[in-house]
Amino acid sequence: MEGVSSMNVPRIALIGLYALWTTACVTINVYFPAAAAEQAAETIVRDVVSESPPAQRNTPEREPRSAVDRWRVRVVSALDWVIRPAAAKADLEIDTPAIRKLRASLKRRQPQLRPYFASGALGLTRDALVALRDLKAVPLKERARLRKLVADENRDRNALYREIARANGHPEWEDEIRRTFARVWVKEFPKGTWYQDDKGRWRRK
Repeated sequence: MEGVSSMNVPRIALIGLYALWTTACVTINVYFPAAAAEQAAETIVRDVVSESPPAQRNTPEREPRSAVDRWRVRVVSALDWVIRPAAAKADLEIDTPAIRKLRASLKRRQPQLRPYFASGALGLTRDALVALRDLKAVPLKERARLRKLVADENRDRNALYREIARANGHPEWEDEIRRTFARVWVKEFPKGTWYQDDKGRWRRK
């Protein structure tokens, strides 16, 4: 940047930010992006229930930013906080390291859970979790192991919904994301799967 030293960049950026703050500080509601959430849930659930192995991901290293670039990013981030967009982004962020780790964990566990869904021992709950629906369908020697599998599955599912909301800057969206996933899990699971309706009654798909 000609004529402006790197030492002056922070000062100029802060002055510009303050000017925008005082002239354009407007609070606008951000609505939950239902269609984008549905699409994100379908992407994740289809990957989890698919029997294909998880794809390997190679993330290229980013080149170091200059002082000017770093301050530009900070100013843009601050402005995004000051002047909220009228509508949420068209897509939800579902590709963070934490989300990828949870997706991989859920996918690895599916082959162990699949027979119990098929037998009716397990069912999908209305809050997007997994429940032991019919313990009698499980041999006695397998029950302790299955209980642990269900606990681990629900831990990962809860963390996934929370992390998606957090990654998109709206922790308050967690309940909406959970409701979206509850519908999509049922839609993507095979025919014959047991699930809870909106009133908590067990039904067979």
